[in-house]
Amino acid sequence: MSDSEKTPEAAEELPKAKVKRRRWSFPVIWVVPVLAAIVAAYLVYDRVREFGPKITIKFKDGSGLKTGQTPVKYRGVQIGEVTAVELSEDQQHVLVKARLRRSASSTAREGAVFWIVRPEVGLSNVAALGTVITGPEIGVLPGTGEARSEFVGLESSPVALERGGLKIVLRSSRPGSLRPSSPVYYRGVEVGTVQDVQLSADAAMVDIHVFIKQRYANLVRSGSKFWNVSGVDLNVGLFRGVELKVESLRSLVAGGITFATPNDPKAKPAKNGTVFPLYDQPKKEWLNWTPKIPIQPER
Repeated sequence: MSDSEKTPEAAEELPKAKVKRRRWSFPVIWVVPVLAAIVAAYLVYDRVREFGPKITIKFKDGSGLKTGQTPVKYRGVQIGEVTAVELSEDQQHVLVKARLRRSASSTAREGAVFWIVRPEVGLSNVAALGTVITGPEIGVLPGTGEARSEFVGLESSPVALERGGLKIVLRSSRPGSLRPSSPVYYRGVEVGTVQDVQLSADAAMVDIHVFIKQRYANLVRSGSKFWNVSGVDLNVGLFRGVELKVESLRSLVAGGITFATPNDPKAKPAKNGTVFPLYDQPKKEWLNWTPKIPIQPER
């Protein structure tokens, strides 16, 4: 029988090829590296998502500032970090580059103030001792103007961290023991502080720049009188004995200023930049002034 004459039944008895479907398999050994890569990618994304604007701050001295370690803080909360510390082209300044967090982008605006927070230990105050261990940090007082990326930092911590308030100048022939951070009193209550002590433009007098807190700014009027209460006022009399007068222990050490305002309802509140003379001693009538002037409620 020829092949062409084979029956259909014989043809059906031919062996059939078996086809196996190959299943894709993932080696277990790669599970851990893949998961680690996913976690790392998420952390990088989360970090980048927080990035805000880059800023440059010019200081005269950058001692202690470290790239990737020195924080930028506002009200004790970290809002950025130093990314580079370089010398300026003229090698006269230090350029501190920092990146702020996105949530603090509004900080970098016209009027913002930056300074390096270092430990301060003196007879009149002790501040920022925590930076002895952690190193210096950069403090900031946010601005309110247009966005900016370049700033000139202060060489010391600002005495007053309030946006409002009254800034006046007291002029005297000698400042005595007055210095930045010396207190300013009204009826024995501290209402302000000395911000700076400088020679006048012609070097004939001394200009003492004073900041009065916003709450008490209304107390300073056009007829207000200021006098120096630094040190001790010692009076000796035959019948009254020894009289010792001192405004406070702080004014004894760091100097101090007090002022009085007359009972004049027509006197207008002082404006920023007003210049007043600073007297060595008050007149008796000044001590008797007791005007009723409303002050802002404490916040």
